[in-house]
Amino acid sequence: MNKNTKGEIIKMPINIGMVSLGCSKNLVDSERMLYKIRERGYKLVTDPSAANVVVVNTCGFIQSAKEEAIETILELSNLKKEGTIKKIIVAGCLAQRYKEEMAEEFKNDVDAVVGIGSDEDIIDIIDRVLANEHVVEFKNNLELKLTGKRIISTLPFFTYLKIAEGCSNCCSYCAIPMIRGKFRSVPMEDVIKEAEWLAENGVTELNVVAQDSTRYGEDLYGESKLPELLKKLCKISGIKWIRVLYCYPERITDELIDVIASEPKIVKYLDIPIQHSDADILKAMNRPGNEEELSELFAKLRSKIKDITIRTTLITGFPGETEEQFNGLAEFVKKMEFDRLGCFPYSEEEGTKAAAMENQVDEEVREHRAEIIMQQQQLISEKKNNEKMGKVFEAVVEGYDQWGECYFGRTKSDAPDIDGKIFFSFEEKLSVGQFVNVKITETLDYDLMGEVVNESAE
Repeated sequence: MNKNTKGEIIKMPINIGMVSLGCSKNLVDSERMLYKIRERGYKLVTDPSAANVVVVNTCGFIQSAKEEAIETILELSNLKKEGTIKKIIVAGCLAQRYKEEMAEEFKNDVDAVVGIGSDEDIIDIIDRVLANEHVVEFKNNLELKLTGKRIISTLPFFTYLKIAEGCSNCCSYCAIPMIRGKFRSVPMEDVIKEAEWLAENGVTELNVVAQDSTRYGEDLYGESKLPELLKKLCKISGIKWIRVLYCYPERITDELIDVIASEPKIVKYLDIPIQHSDADILKAMNRPGNEEELSELFAKLRSKIKDITIRTTLITGFPGETEEQFNGLAEFVKKMEFDRLGCFPYSEEEGTKAAAMENQVDEEVREHRAEIIMQQQQLISEKKNNEKMGKVFEAVVEGYDQWGECYFGRTKSDAPDIDGKIFFSFEEKLSVGQFVNVKITETLDYDLMGEVVNESAE
């Protein structure tokens, strides 16, 4: 017999579903809530329509993410009206960002609207809505615990290791500091402890994430401790690949470059969101740098780290971006030949400095410019993939494609969820998480195709 946090008897089993939207950092928060829910004795289900209670961990970063979150809530609300779902809890960034609006807009559709600071109290919130209480709660998210056990919801061999919360960079277009608060590093001993626990539970690939991974440790130790942290992560038995995501270009030090170059477990891959190359646009974004400094950085990375894969993200149509400045960005992309690139039209976010700027660029122009960049990148990617023909790469197995009758996975050059895939044939049975060497026999725009061989990977 189970009791809720008030000591009241609850009939079991109660099925709980989780819909996690947005970034990998939000996913880590969802996984920690899932662990608490399972430990409480509730039954977790992957299909929301099979749940008595559904928790929606929302994203509120840009307009498209907000629209996705609202659509999800409305879809679940319809299931609730049909009697399929009993209770709906809305949590995460969108709820945090629009407290009053969300509570008022969905007061008849959902049973709880709670902020990020309430993640720790998810069990109490579930118990309260099951007792027919309508919950609206926003605790101080700066007091949220930054670590804890999780249920891995990705494929079992890889996960994300969140090393910090919040952001203090205050880019003029970004709402993250308003939503998540100032940058707070997870103490190094806690990061290592979590990574060791993950390795003990079968994780072989760690993807290190934060709003700005290169800033790790500045608030706790007075200087960036990312290089030291990476060295310690490399010593953990069972971990094979370590990937670093979300690095700010101005904080990529020679020490960090040397660690990435020298440590075999660290894959030679860096995600560096530069957003633009024009000095005036970057200044308006409240970001340092210019085209010359960025060019020097990428040249240094390519000279010091053999076969490095560089990924970046860009924003087109930022307020005041002229056609000349955009053309400069397009030429920069051609010249740099990034291995991976994502380009997004500027999203005008309420409460940010950029939203109040004059000379807002027409939305159609923003989108058209983003399309041009991505068309350029498609040609660059196709060229780089063609250069891999006949070469052998180590890949991790992610699954079997029934339609294509082949296995698929990723190389070291492919981050989960955002980069391409490698498809390959093999007569024997392979397991998810298994590492194999694949010889490339065919290329697509962003993906590779090949066959498993006994040859050594390059």
